[in-house]
Amino acid sequence: KACTPYWSTGPEMETLAFPPPPSKGGIAVTTEDLECLDNGQFLNDVIIDFYLKYLLLERVPQDVADRAHVFSSFFYRQLTRRDNASEDSTSVSAQRRRHQRVKTWTRHVDIFQKDFLFVPVNQEAHWYLVVICFPGLEEPQCEEGSSPASLRGTGGEKPDEAQAEEEASGSKKLNGISEVTPESISTDNQDKLTVTGIITLIYVLDKYAGWKTRAVVCGPCILIMNSLKFSLHERVFKLLREYLQSEWELRRGSVREFSSEQMQGSHCKVPLQDNSSDCGLYLLQYVESFLQDPVVHFELPLCLERWFPRQQVRRKRDEIRDLVLHLYRHQRVNIIVHLQTQLKTRADGAYVLNFPCLANRLERRPRW
Repeated sequence: KACTPYWSTGPEMETLAFPPPPSKGGIAVTTEDLECLDNGQFLNDVIIDFYLKYLLLERVPQDVADRAHVFSSFFYRQLTRRDNASEDSTSVSAQRRRHQRVKTWTRHVDIFQKDFLFVPVNQEAHWYLVVICFPGLEEPQCEEGSSPASLRGTGGEKPDEAQAEEEASGSKKLNGISEVTPESISTDNQDKLTVTGIITLIYVLDKYAGWKTRAVVCGPCILIMNSLKFSLHERVFKLLREYLQSEWELRRGSVREFSSEQMQGSHCKVPLQDNSSDCGLYLLQYVESFLQDPVVHFELPLCLERWFPRQQVRRKRDEIRDLVLHLYRHQRVNIIVHLQTQLKTRADGAYVLNFPCLANRLERRPRW
């Protein structure tokens, strides 16, 4: 449906604080910010930060939210900005100077205890997403898990030679489904598991799609999700590895190398935008899809071209606008109720209440 613009009949003012007080770190959304949700407009940093925070606090299970950290849209900009005069005159290395600009941004969180760090990036008026996976792991590790749904078989019988090989390898069979254990994997196949640093047992499973597996290998990597055509981001990989190295030294008090071999960089194959203005919407959808249906199959590069339909992104402007106004109305009612319970009545019994009714200053006007 066509987007109905919102017009403010008064000066710009705050419409929403999320999360609301007394929570700290609330994002203030104004009537001007709502205008960037009109069709053809670029999303600004406020809408990006608001929706990412909303996703983490309200839309995903708590156990998933606890494993993730979302950086502000200003983080990468601050990390990579040019040195000012005072910084340039110091003898501190460029890597350390960059880290000093943002070291307080994580003073209340240990990013190395998180599985996923989401970094929204805006370069040359274009939004894209960086996901840092398993930054606390120094080497690949095995975890309990299952093969991804895309690898599950359709119940067809394996050929005779496959059955013979299964018996020779010592793999077990439960309820008609083969179960691969680390002991049943040959040395050749074990070598294949560490090719990318993060990979499931896909190389073992390819021959007999549908096997269950107990081993999922996970290790550190940096993923880039860009809704425009493929482009290189080697400098992004380099700067974020350097940031992680400095952060590790500060928080852990030890030296750790974050090389390209230990933390591989990869460009994901993701749904692409078909216009020049929806990059911010795609960034938000990448994060939402990642959090609501976490990736469990990390063969790099990730092939997620069919992750979500394009129509889902086209609806997002209206959905975010409606969400902001819904939260605002809910907060306003709560504030009024709170004030009414706190204010004392005058002698005539009237309440002393002077609360601006911003809703009356927002009008829904059709586009002529």
